[in-house]
Amino acid sequence: MKKAIFVLILLLVVVSGLVFANRTIKNETKPSPGPSAVVDRKTDPEARKKWEATPDGIKYKEWEASPEGKKVHASYDKISRYIKGFTNMEAVVTSVMFQRANAGPSGPKWLIVRINGEEYMMQFIPKEFEQLNSLKVNDKIMLRSRSAGYSPNHPYLIISGDYIELNNKILFKRDFSKNNRC
Repeated sequence: MKKAIFVLILLLVVVSGLVFANRTIKNETKPSPGPSAVVDRKTDPEARKKWEATPDGIKYKEWEASPEGKKVHASYDKISRYIKGFTNMEAVVTSVMFQRANAGPSGPKWLIVRINGEEYMMQFIPKEFEQLNSLKVNDKIMLRSRSAGYSPNHPYLIISGDYIELNNKILFKRDFSKNNRC
């Protein structure tokens, strides 16, 4: 009886070891998911150089070197610590109705705010913007953002409006659970 139990335990240990070893090998050989286009552009200098030689790349580099481009980059430097830390920024609303003429009624809506003397843009889809209907020019809001972006087509740095509160009341809070935090 003792021999049978010993053999069964030994067999269980051997099988468990094989299963574990096989799982480890599969995990090591599994290809990692491909990096995003942004990461490719940052890590692949050849692809970056090719893009910079295109008309769009040339236009972007010219904008980046222009006073407007330098101003937008400097405005990012002023708020980068708030974005990295996802901490509150005090802002004053300067425009609630900014919309591109060619966007139409279903196009994105923009909120323009001033933070520490610099103007910033925040883009929202119309459904999200409905939550901000109570905002007026000169309202002081607290906002948090996880990211910012540059564009030669926009006069200000574009920050994401992930959290906006007015008078300690949350007006907008972006739901990241729908996209697995992407």
